[in-house]
Amino acid sequence: MTFPRFYPIFDTVNWLERAFPLGVKLAQLRIKDCAPKALRADIRAGLELARQHAAMLVINDHWQLAIEEGADWLHLGQEDLASADVPAIRRAGLRLGISTHDHQELDRALALSPDYIALGPVYPTILKQMKWHQQGLDRISEWKSLIGGIPLCAIGGMSVERATGAFEAGADIVAAVTDITLHAAPEDRMRHWLRVCP
Repeated sequence: MTFPRFYPIFDTVNWLERAFPLGVKLAQLRIKDCAPKALRADIRAGLELARQHAAMLVINDHWQLAIEEGADWLHLGQEDLASADVPAIRRAGLRLGISTHDHQELDRALALSPDYIALGPVYPTILKQMKWHQQGLDRISEWKSLIGGIPLCAIGGMSVERATGAFEAGADIVAAVTDITLHAAPEDRMRHWLRVCP
């Protein structure tokens, strides 16, 4: 399948309400600290919004709720893989994206036949503390040569201005977080992304 190239990641449904009407066709809902009842409600609302706008919504981490609420896509970090029931995820028909940061993690991810691989942080990121330094564009090219036809997502410190370089290095998808959520005019920024990533 062909992925949309612009992949914003949000921590609230409110952001999805702002993004999907602009024409965003791929987004991730990454909610980390939320009461179970509210979390389920947010995932359900996000999935309904995605369906209304014919968009793809990837649920981060919460694989059981993703199955129960009928999600199509799930993203797991390496820590999440340790506790996730990947066979159950696959039996439910979910497509799976997996984060990677080094060769060992990439081998682990490839053994699970993921539907996309994420590599990060490509550039320094303020989103969270990480033990990995910036990977750089050369690592994108290396990863793409190793994973072949599996879509590759570049994440970490990505901006509209850096997107072209990531695509030229071999990324199929570019994920953005703070470049949108901390921008003074987030809707304008998302429109810019959509022009750069048609």
